[in-house]
Amino acid sequence: PEPGAHADENSSGLQKKHHVLVGVTGSVAALKLPLLVAELLKITRVEVQVVTTERAKHFCNPQEIPVTLYSDEDEWQMWKGRSDPVLHIELRRWADLMVVAPLDANTLAKLANGICDNLLTCVIRAWDLSKPLLFCPAMNTAMWEHPITARQVEQLKGFGYREIPCVVKKLVCGDEGRGAMAEVWTIVESVKRILEEQDLPAQS
Repeated sequence: PEPGAHADENSSGLQKKHHVLVGVTGSVAALKLPLLVAELLKITRVEVQVVTTERAKHFCNPQEIPVTLYSDEDEWQMWKGRSDPVLHIELRRWADLMVVAPLDANTLAKLANGICDNLLTCVIRAWDLSKPLLFCPAMNTAMWEHPITARQVEQLKGFGYREIPCVVKKLVCGDEGRGAMAEVWTIVESVKRILEEQDLPAQS
């Protein structure tokens, strides 16, 4: 469905579907996007759409993603004049919950400082803070251990966003340490828990 469309709400009384927006950034953990989307789609009455940064496209093939995937060019192609929809606003309206997985060091720094220079960061800058936003950091251990990282993570938590902490693992670069994105099942369980907190049943 188009952002903002609620075609699943009709006169037959069908229950509203839960709209989960996945943000993906330029970390090698973006390789797990197809698996993450597939597992989220197993949750009852969940619809998923994806927003990707340009760098994340290096790690994931859009043909492997069975849902609508938006990137920067879609924002600009959609808007031609004053009466046209603004994609980052339509997406924030459509979504009931957002999960950014992976959140790389660069986008973490942007979000902590309010920078919104692409579709994903614009969605988050416009985010309705009454809705849940989960973020899953992923970066090299040396980057994770830089003192600015903890400050920026705390800044995001101060906005009300929920961290799904990174884990210790042997990273693709060969280093071993903290910085790997949380496992997909951990992320999916967190989404289920939040849907349950909101009294939105989420049994797979």
